[in-house]
Amino acid sequence: MEAIVEGLKYECLLFDMDDTLYPLSAGINLACRKNIQAQLVEDVVAHPRNLDYMRHNLQIEESQIAEMCLDLYKEYGTTMAGLKALGYEFDNDEFHANVHGTLPYHNLRPDPVLRTLLLSIPQRKIVFTNSDKAHVEEVLRRLGLQGCFDGVICFETLNPPALPCNRVCKSQNCMLFIDEPSPNLIDLNESDGFRPKSPLVCKPSNEAMEAAIRIANVNPNKTILFDDSTRNIVSGKAAGLHTVIVGRSTVVPGADHALESIHNIKEALPELWDGQDWSEDVACASSAVEAAVVA
Repeated sequence: MEAIVEGLKYECLLFDMDDTLYPLSAGINLACRKNIQAQLVEDVVAHPRNLDYMRHNLQIEESQIAEMCLDLYKEYGTTMAGLKALGYEFDNDEFHANVHGTLPYHNLRPDPVLRTLLLSIPQRKIVFTNSDKAHVEEVLRRLGLQGCFDGVICFETLNPPALPCNRVCKSQNCMLFIDEPSPNLIDLNESDGFRPKSPLVCKPSNEAMEAAIRIANVNPNKTILFDDSTRNIVSGKAAGLHTVIVGRSTVVPGADHALESIHNIKEALPELWDGQDWSEDVACASSAVEAAVVA
């Protein structure tokens, strides 16, 4: 699907997915974090060498895994990116399969109101998420939002798989997987607060924002980012994007607008439809949106 954007103030909308296109109360975020923690505990129990690695190189005990995961999530945008930064090696696809395999997707229900609203927006619409392609497809299917977006920028887009390189990186995007911990690993608990850079590209890094702008081929001054993360909002604004924080009633640093629900787009940003003729169907959808928000 392609939108006609000539003469419109904005040309493209970038939508985060998890906790943005559906509410935090769906429980996907919490279940995902629990799965990551469980996976790490299972890993260290099954492979004592990994527990030794965490103790000696990361100064982390099994009882501290939950706290470490949360710390890495806050610092790097995803626990996965944080683990990679600390030298913890694993297969990306296997990690995603284990973490997302048992998520409570049944909590997600079709959202015909949001579907109608999205389809009425004339600008290009792109999903911009740290999640992997399989998770994106499952969430959009459960929400009934297939066909509402012109494209998806996800984990695989930001981190394209490299060709086999026999342990020597010849490409900028080639990630080196090693069997033993690097001798240059930095302690997670260093007092100066320094954190090593992750080999993965994901929000809220500047690299991720710049990559999304480049991949989507958009003018950031004519593009809006919708996201529930305050850190993503800050980095999006730094990249020149217009920004909307979702899931809050008031703006946060870096945000131009705040939406308690993604269903409130029309009320907060009526200019998206400037110059467009409102059909009776869209007007009905707006009434349904208002009712849904009040409820």
